[in-house]
Amino acid sequence: MANRKVPELSLNSYLEGSTTDQQRFIDDFFVGLKDYGFIVLKDHPVPTPLLEGSYALLEELFALPADAKMAYATVAGGQRGYTPFGKEHAKDAQVSDLKEFWHVGRELPGGHRYADRYPKNVWPAEVPGFEPAFKRMYDALDSVGHALLEALTLPLDVPRDFFASLADSGNSILRLLHYPPIPEGTDPRCVRAAAHEDINLITILVSATASGLELKDRDGAWLPIESDPNSLIVDAGDMLQRLTNHVIPSTTHRVVNPENAATSRYSMPYFMHPNPDALLTCLPSCAGDGAKYPPITSEEFLLQRLREIGLI
Repeated sequence: MANRKVPELSLNSYLEGSTTDQQRFIDDFFVGLKDYGFIVLKDHPVPTPLLEGSYALLEELFALPADAKMAYATVAGGQRGYTPFGKEHAKDAQVSDLKEFWHVGRELPGGHRYADRYPKNVWPAEVPGFEPAFKRMYDALDSVGHALLEALTLPLDVPRDFFASLADSGNSILRLLHYPPIPEGTDPRCVRAAAHEDINLITILVSATASGLELKDRDGAWLPIESDPNSLIVDAGDMLQRLTNHVIPSTTHRVVNPENAATSRYSMPYFMHPNPDALLTCLPSCAGDGAKYPPITSEEFLLQRLREIGLI
């Protein structure tokens, strides 16, 4: 499989294109997730100024003193606000990842059925403009995620609104990541993000400020992912793998350490989750010789995985 390259697709061809354009996107997206697990979106509706301005805000946030950031590490399981350097590790890993991050979650109106089950967002008072920018980013990436999931309904033979109803108020997370310069004396086994699969349905990753992301191709080889700064990178997670009975497998990926250990790297993955009560059960079109997993709610599955990676 020499010269394998992750497919690059135009989301606007699905959102605004002809019926033929839309069908080509649906086919290419489905095949891309099955064959690679990742696709690159070159053409999408998230505004470029929002993407560029967000990275400036991230630099400002993570430059705050450690005690200022720790004041926002107050939500159980790191579901909102700050998670400090070295807290999270890959499932079954013996050492921690070399990263710190901030979580932004869904804003729900009072009286919403999940209002008491989702933690409230926390916002850094020291970074002006942070709250409105990342509320906009959250909503923009959520909209992209719904369009992508809708595009999967035809090949998976489910109703067009299947994922819309499954994830209309999902506990989705925008993770604002900083991989700082690697400290002297770091355990040589530690990497910025050890090989892992994402927990959720799909992840939409705003291209990072530096290289390092690699995916494990379906043939077992590690494939570096390089894309333009304003592209979105999309991968399949464990919840989608579970629903599709491995028709769409979740994708193993990692962030390797840079040659220059003194450099920082920033990235912004959006983890798209179903509603907490949504049942992850094998889709009939994917049953094959039988379901590989018993049904489980998305909340139960999420909590199980958060325990495995050290966040709760």
